Amino acid sequence: MLRAVIQAPLCLLHHTCRQVPWKQLPKIPARAASCSPALLSCAPWQPGIMAATALKPLIAVCQLTSTPDKEQNFTSCSRLVREAAQRGACVVFLPEAFDFIGSSKQETLSLAESLEGDLIMRYAGLARECGVWLSLGGFHERGEDWASTQRVYNCHLLLDATGHVVATYRKIHLCDVELQGRVSMKESNFTNPGPEIVPPVSTPAGKVGLAICYDLRFPEISLALTQKGAEILTYPSAFTVTTGSAHWEVLLRARAIETQCYVVAAAQTGKNHERRTSYGHAMVVDPWGSVIAQCQEGPGLCYAEIDLAYLHCIRQEMPVCTHRRTDLYGRVTVLREPPLP
Repeated sequence: MLRAVIQAPLCLLHHTCRQVPWKQLPKIPARAASCSPALLSCAPWQPGIMAATALKPLIAVCQLTSTPDKEQNFTSCSRLVREAAQRGACVVFLPEAFDFIGSSKQETLSLAESLEGDLIMRYAGLARECGVWLSLGGFHERGEDWASTQRVYNCHLLLDATGHVVATYRKIHLCDVELQGRVSMKESNFTNPGPEIVPPVSTPAGKVGLAICYDLRFPEISLALTQKGAEILTYPSAFTVTTGSAHWEVLLRARAIETQCYVVAAAQTGKNHERRTSYGHAMVVDPWGSVIAQCQEGPGLCYAEIDLAYLHCIRQEMPVCTHRRTDLYGRVTVLREPPLP
């Protein structure tokens, strides 16, 4: 298993407004001097202690190779979640289709479950056991209309550290793509589109806005979430190699730059079944648009600190939100609020 960060020791670097594990990535260009902290020192990592500083929450981002084998997938996910919790992560992000990737429409529909099914109950137990929040990035949900539609929802769940579901977002943009001779996907054949954008949720890492994979291509949802207070945007994904190699990183960095948010993107990687291979490259992008964590080949984890002081520093020095000419082109908003619990 390869990871973007090493397991020891961690060095707190000087040239940014946040601290990152040393050797995690090539040197990132320096920011404005007014955002730079005083010189910080190196310190060895210890199990169970937040990787860099108690003042900045640590998140973990998973990279998986889901298959049609649900039990094997749960074993892989739970191992990564436990590893991240031991490392001190407060929120662990899993990718789209963390539950399974079926080899056909029929297999996908037969393996799907409701939110009250056994699998989500097991993840709720895992969250409680580890004391971490879980972003379950794309669950094949048999919704209340299953009997009439025979279609699932692509559902992003957010669980708190007690195992309670605090938010559910159902993917609103379905991936129907035909790239001749390269990629053929028609998600709408077996998936219902979600009805709403869900307002951001307060977590130990910051206010998290929920999206899924193909939503990444639509900046409107990221702008709507940011205007509702999002500080972290999530795009758990299963990009193909063709689309991922061309668009993955540039889209993630664009969403981060235009919203001045952290962008967290857990990802599927490798051969999911005989007819499906995923791109991988799970990553975290900071509000300046720099990639601060990234998984390499194969299943694994990468880690990043969320420095909200740095985020607000950028927004204060370059206040693009207040510069928007909504009088000319309108405002993108979350039109529908979720019902009160």
